[in-house]
Amino acid sequence: MSGVLALIAILVILVISMGYHYFETAKQPLHPNSNKVIEVKIPIGSTNKQIGAILEKKQVIKSGIVFDYYVKTEKKSGFKAGYYALKPSMSLAQIAKALQKGGSSYPLSSGKVLIREGVTIDQIGDVIAKNTKFKKKDFLKLVNDQDFINSLVKKYPQLLSSAVNAKNVRYKLEGYLYPATYTVQQKTTLKQLVTQMAAKTDQMLSPYYKQIAQNKMTVHKVLTLASLVEREGVTAADRYKIAGVFENRLEKNMMIQSDISVLYALGKHKTNVIYKDLKVDSPYNLYKNYGVGPGPFNSPSIQSVKAVLNPVDKDKGYLYFIANMKTGKVYFSKTYAEHLALTKKLSQDNN
Repeated sequence: MSGVLALIAILVILVISMGYHYFETAKQPLHPNSNKVIEVKIPIGSTNKQIGAILEKKQVIKSGIVFDYYVKTEKKSGFKAGYYALKPSMSLAQIAKALQKGGSSYPLSSGKVLIREGVTIDQIGDVIAKNTKFKKKDFLKLVNDQDFINSLVKKYPQLLSSAVNAKNVRYKLEGYLYPATYTVQQKTTLKQLVTQMAAKTDQMLSPYYKQIAQNKMTVHKVLTLASLVEREGVTAADRYKIAGVFENRLEKNMMIQSDISVLYALGKHKTNVIYKDLKVDSPYNLYKNYGVGPGPFNSPSIQSVKAVLNPVDKDKGYLYFIANMKTGKVYFSKTYAEHLALTKKLSQDNN
């Protein structure tokens, strides 16, 4: 009998020892060296036991039961509902502290949409399709949806009132979606994303609406010229001078003759524009049409807008410019003869 009791005593000790060891190890990180981030949703009204079960199921902790026991013995309370970014490398103490601090009201899983300066609507569609759940075809359809455009005009009348009257534009919102980084949450709709972009443009242009009116220009014309300046120039100084060249040509009723307009008319990217390209039949081809074209050719930065509103060296009468393709330096000239001489010289230097 005494042997049986001794065996029972040993088993009890083993169970207690194993339980203690399990409890102590369960308090430690599940995977100490893991860098994995796991999104966990804690619903409103969740008990400690339910929270522990969620954490165990998400493989953030080893045991939900141990979590429940731990927070009770350590008197941890005040856990808040929300979305949390937790790691298996966190201890129960660290997790409890995070839960007390509170999480996000919205899912953390999101896409980042980076719109760079000088990109077209078509290129923006590619970025959106790559980084979000939205399809490019739906985006391109939306930026030409008249009902949606009208809703944006009501929100941002100073920005879009001149855009609604534009004729022959490829995409009605071309140039009106500001280059910046946008966060797309799981609940974000495509309309909300595009609205954010238009709102950002309105925000950036707000300080300049008065000057645009004083210059007797429309926002549409400013953005159109700015989109050309954005791509034709590399440095800020060059863009201010190029804006002056465009203004001088317009005042003399000369065609702007920008290669950027030809590339947009062609609808594709090319390193070099050839003579045949200049003949493309499109209202966007400024080698065949006077004025600035139907509308913006891309999404310009605010710096290019400022260049259009405050051109430099306009009084010097420059009508032409050409860039050294190797160095990026831009040369300006007043006459076509000077321009041809510069073109020939640069061609010889680069060969």
